[in-house]
Amino acid sequence: MKITGDMNMNTTLTQIPPYITRWFEQIQPLAIEEAVPNPSRAGVFSSDVISGFLTTGNLASERVGKLARPVVALFQKAYEHGIRNFVLLQDAHHPRATEFEAFPPHAIQGSEESETIPELRSLPFSNLFTIIQKNSLHPSLGSGFDTWLDEHRQVNTAIVVGDCTDLCVYQLAMYLRLRANARNERDYQVIIPVNAVDTFDIPEEVAERSGAMAHPGDFFHQVFLYHMAINRIRIVQEIT
Repeated sequence: MKITGDMNMNTTLTQIPPYITRWFEQIQPLAIEEAVPNPSRAGVFSSDVISGFLTTGNLASERVGKLARPVVALFQKAYEHGIRNFVLLQDAHHPRATEFEAFPPHAIQGSEESETIPELRSLPFSNLFTIIQKNSLHPSLGSGFDTWLDEHRQVNTAIVVGDCTDLCVYQLAMYLRLRANARNERDYQVIIPVNAVDTFDIPEEVAERSGAMAHPGDFFHQVFLYHMAINRIRIVQEIT
């Protein structure tokens, strides 16, 4: 059963605390030279930029699908700046994944839905991509992510992109931030460009018809970005 419905992106905009909306509207862009002074110590980390969330399947969303262009553009800009670490955290679920009790089946391992979107696969430097499969919202539990991080201790700037702002992006960015905090790595920074992350929207009326829970996209997008900013994750409008 397909439950996403993006026809009303402003369903709950008026319910967002005004101070959060003011903060959100004042977020500024950041030049890549300032964001990444040393490209050899930086990495781009994408969350679930796969067909199963952008183009096809139960959880594909037109709203999230619009991320393809800015995400690809950021990958290209990062490569041109000299970044060579690209880590793609991607759902590749067991056919009987426990997560399917919360969300409809999606991105089953080996399926088209679990594949990186073609726009990223076709980049001439895609051979640099490290794809790490996961069976939950969390980037590290049951995956090889910690091994990669341990083998690349020189990386102290993480640019995080993808979907969804309040789910896997949040888990990824917060994990990187908290892991660095636990190690007292004061020079570690996590950066999220707003134009390269988003979440889906399920208006209340669509939820009632489908039996799903409503998911106000604008509300969760802004509130979770604000919460990550509270935790010293740097939120910028885009990386220029």
